[in-house]
Amino acid sequence: MVRLGCADVLPGLSEEEFARIEEEFGFAFSDDHRAFLAAGLPVNRSSSTGRQQSWPNWRDGDPDELRERLARPVQGVLFDVEHNSFWSTHWGAKPDMPSQALEVAGRELAAVPQMVPVYSHRCLPAGRGTYGHPVLSIHQTDIIHYGTDLADYITQEFNGSPHGEGASCLRSTVAFWRDLVD
Repeated sequence: MVRLGCADVLPGLSEEEFARIEEEFGFAFSDDHRAFLAAGLPVNRSSSTGRQQSWPNWRDGDPDELRERLARPVQGVLFDVEHNSFWSTHWGAKPDMPSQALEVAGRELAAVPQMVPVYSHRCLPAGRGTYGHPVLSIHQTDIIHYGTDLADYITQEFNGSPHGEGASCLRSTVAFWRDLVD
């Protein structure tokens, strides 16, 4: 069996599986993410401590967990709006009432590109016909590059290369999320 880090790699997703996943969760994988998952589906394997690594199991995963993972980038930004005074200048003036600020932020975030988990909190933007985006590590509004593209990210994450090599010339391409990259 092929392994990727602490994951087993199962046969890739079929076109029928992609169609079901994209319909059920309301997004389309980017072309490079789709090609990666068609080549092989990494699935979690328990470690010696019983902790699991964090590959989303698009074939057999818990739908509620997958929805939560898809929502996590936006929920993290909303957390920072509510608890850490985050406000994007693109949203206009911040309302004085916290509930109104959350409402405005939620409405604005509904219009930004959806981020799809690749591994743990590393994400690529959704979107058929798109490819070559940097992989972003997203934890609330703390966002960093983790690879110049998906292939670079996989090499760095699972071959022990240091993250961020070439980051100084890297340019994020995804609206809103690129403004938060450190």
